[in-house]
Amino acid sequence: MVDKNQTIIIAKVLTAELDDSFLLEVCCVKSNGSSLQTLANSGVCQVFSGPEVIQKVIDNGLLGKSTGLAFVDCSASAETIGVLNQVVDFGCCVVLANKKPLTVPMVGAGLPVIASLNHIISSGDPVYRIIGSLSGTLGYVMSEVEDGKPFSQVVNAAKSLGYTEPDPRDDLGGMDVARKVLILARLLGRRLNLDNMKKIEDRIKQVSANGNVLRYVCLIDDARCEVGIQEVPKDSALGRLRGSDNVVEIYSRCYEKQPLVIQGAGAGNDTTAAGVLADILDIQDLFP
Repeated sequence: MVDKNQTIIIAKVLTAELDDSFLLEVCCVKSNGSSLQTLANSGVCQVFSGPEVIQKVIDNGLLGKSTGLAFVDCSASAETIGVLNQVVDFGCCVVLANKKPLTVPMVGAGLPVIASLNHIISSGDPVYRIIGSLSGTLGYVMSEVEDGKPFSQVVNAAKSLGYTEPDPRDDLGGMDVARKVLILARLLGRRLNLDNMKKIEDRIKQVSANGNVLRYVCLIDDARCEVGIQEVPKDSALGRLRGSDNVVEIYSRCYEKQPLVIQGAGAGNDTTAAGVLADILDIQDLFP
């Protein structure tokens, strides 16, 4: 386990696992704002800091497909890219919830968005359009503001509920959604970067009395890849969203008139953690 300052390595990392009591102790340490260094005398693990971390792991031959260990990045930092490159070079399995280096928990939290999209693509069914609402944070903010709550109060509530990125500006400015859309677009073979994303600078406005609502929508098709605030029918799949739910509609040759719709909780620590765990369990198939 690694935070921004220290790394914990248990003594018998290849043959033993962290028990629940020790994991709860780690959670308590982090919740209290303390350093992982306080666990150094537990007798269960060793604690390393700074550059010695990766070198210690490398020296012990812990990284590599043969060890069966997975490298899991649940940060929201681009600073892990260098480490991830080293890990991949060693043939180690990688699981990411971090969108900045590159994918399942990264789009739709624990929803099977990428798995479903990969299944359609691998079957030879050409995907020509994806539309959806992929920010649990902005979905929550939109629906709460619609109910008359102050914007600042809603944003603070979203952060306390664990819906936002570590820096909420990534959510509110649309950057988090842009990264998710870029991931999906690249899966479809689009050669895009974040500079290609069209940004809509308009913020939440008063919805006219025509039965429509505002939603933060992403759209990928042959001609466009964009995210922004759109006015949608209140009775549409997007308009019916409440709270932090996500919805994705995938249109393809087989799903032309009635799209494949994936909907469910799209934000929160529990749903993202479940997606990460599912990816880790999938890695078991590589080690018969």
